[in-house]
Amino acid sequence: MERIYIGMGSNLADPAEQLRNAVEAIAQLPNSVFVGVSAFYQSDSLLPGQPRYTNAVATIETHMAPLELLDALQAIENDQGRERLERWGPRTLDLDILLFGNQLIDEPRLKVPHYHMHARPFVLYPLAELAPASLKLADGRSLEQLLKDCPFVGLERLPGLAESNQLAR
Repeated sequence: MERIYIGMGSNLADPAEQLRNAVEAIAQLPNSVFVGVSAFYQSDSLLPGQPRYTNAVATIETHMAPLELLDALQAIENDQGRERLERWGPRTLDLDILLFGNQLIDEPRLKVPHYHMHARPFVLYPLAELAPASLKLADGRSLEQLLKDCPFVGLERLPGLAESNQLAR
């Protein structure tokens, strides 16, 4: 089984509830075991004029192939009302494969490690709650160094949500 880290984000239709529903759906993926979810974090949108985002990271272990998992995650997004009207528009749910074991993936539909995760505190800090401190990405970068290069700026950790979102293992 591969250890997978999944970035989750929402800024529409009760974002915290969208993430809770996504966690429940991820926990039901076939050939997979749910491991955990980080606390939820809020941050401003990268684009002006959009509502604030709520983000988290979930981790699973799975036998699914990368593109098979991507299809399953996009089905969860669709089930929760995701509309792909514009690339950077507001969304009910965005699920991104951040890391897929220690694999480098460069497919037209999937790039792993996720191509902008190194510059996004709303990804790195939730990831650090779940990943070992010694985690190295397949491209050689360490999570420890990425955190040093990406300060905890503009994030608000939402207290108590991590505990309420843990599912029985």
